[in-house]
Amino acid sequence: MDRRLTPANGRVAALELAGKVAADRFVPGQGARVLRPVVDLLAAPDGARERQLLAGEAVELFETYEGWGFVRAARDGYCGYIEAEALGAPRAATHIVATPATHLYAEADIKSPDRAHLSFGSRITVLHELKTLFETPEGFIPKKHLREIDRPFSDPVTVAQMFFGTPYLWGGNSRMGIDCSGLVQAALLACGVPCPGDSDLQQTLGRDVGDDTPQRGDLWFWKGHVAMLVDPETIIHANGHAMAVTYEDERKAALRIEAQGGGPVTHRRRL
Repeated sequence: MDRRLTPANGRVAALELAGKVAADRFVPGQGARVLRPVVDLLAAPDGARERQLLAGEAVELFETYEGWGFVRAARDGYCGYIEAEALGAPRAATHIVATPATHLYAEADIKSPDRAHLSFGSRITVLHELKTLFETPEGFIPKKHLREIDRPFSDPVTVAQMFFGTPYLWGGNSRMGIDCSGLVQAALLACGVPCPGDSDLQQTLGRDVGDDTPQRGDLWFWKGHVAMLVDPETIIHANGHAMAVTYEDERKAALRIEAQGGGPVTHRRRL
């Protein structure tokens, strides 16, 4: 079983895994919600970053142990550890942050102190609509920065372009830092398309297009890397070469990646 997608750690496992894995206890997951603007999802307590989760995202909590919550993310089924203090009671979201980033203000005044910096895709519960702001349980957010959760975007490329210039961060999922598969996932989830968090799993999305004429929105994969086509000649990707989300000529990028030891393009997929 893929550790990233298996809610089991030896002490506990999801009830559904009884008889399939070894664990001291099999338990149902309890609903919880991410409280911080961005939180690392770790492979082990104090371990390596697996991915990141954003404010308001839902998780299943299977165990709290020595200050760590063992969880499964609702968005993609990824499992790992989050600081227990970063989790709170579940709550239904009504909107998402639909701009690259926004601020959460203490009062219904954009000159009031900002309480948090929220990234695109953060899930928000709106209580009241004011003239230019939405009131949430945590504070106030500009109305122009939010979008109803049941109104997905239509073009993943447009979403990916919102992250242009975002610093590269291995395992990152936010405007503060993102990697290649995080960028693709953010773009597809915003359009209502289910998407796993890592490129090795993303390469099964859609259908193989082989040597067909490239189209906007196609996903190109290398070993350990993924990019999205903006047009037949241009990709957008979060990459360690530029340490940012950038545009690049697809032919030059393919030559550069192969020359740097990344090998040739392995898959071309179309959703």
